[in-house]
Amino acid sequence: MATEGAGTVGKALSVLTLLGEHPYGATAAQIAEQVDYPFSTVYRLLNTLVSTGFASFDPEQKKYRLGLRVYQLGQKVASTRGFEGAAAPILQRLTEATGESSILGVLDGTHFLTVRKVDGPQFRTTTDPGDHGSLHTSAIGKALLAFSDTATREHLLATLELTPRTEHSLTDREELRRQTERIREQGWAGQQEENDVGMTAIAVPVLSPSRRLIAAVALAAPLFRADLPGLRRYLPELHQAAADLALELPHRP
Repeated sequence: MATEGAGTVGKALSVLTLLGEHPYGATAAQIAEQVDYPFSTVYRLLNTLVSTGFASFDPEQKKYRLGLRVYQLGQKVASTRGFEGAAAPILQRLTEATGESSILGVLDGTHFLTVRKVDGPQFRTTTDPGDHGSLHTSAIGKALLAFSDTATREHLLATLELTPRTEHSLTDREELRRQTERIREQGWAGQQEENDVGMTAIAVPVLSPSRRLIAAVALAAPLFRADLPGLRRYLPELHQAAADLALELPHRP
């Protein structure tokens, strides 16, 4: 039994490693052919990896890719490569230009995952790389929700748990849908004291040339220094940062 378990773990790691060699994804049949395992074994391992967040599955293309859990582990050991390394100088410039904290996040299931942040000179944000946050209460989460692909967006709008974080948090599903449509139209998302008391934030999506969602970038500030209308004056800087990030961050076409 122990030998069988060790063999299963080894096969799963082989599949996971091979996924890393296919940045734009691979089908279960392609993976099975390359690792020379039975298709049924590979299919089972891939779905186990998906269920644990180590892989993701695109139902339209029927392809598997590395999941964000792999990246999150890298964040936890302070990796300086990938998203983090590419984003760091851009976020640093954004914070220097605005004087406010900047955050980069990606969609991870029913939450957002903080990838990188740069604190403002007078304030430290409450999220760190590797942390998860709510989609319906945060500016960065709302931007990710609004600009995700149609199937993902509709699924989340129908099933997302609208647990409040403050007395100002959005908990009405129809209002969330209305806000999501408005965010798509105006190109940015904002929140004031919905995620943390005394804090406001504004965010825009980072989109590939083909308009696929890559990430979202946000500015956050304490209310004693800037409210939501005050942060809106930095939308040009935010959009420029998003454009710069779209050129630097890895993404699929």
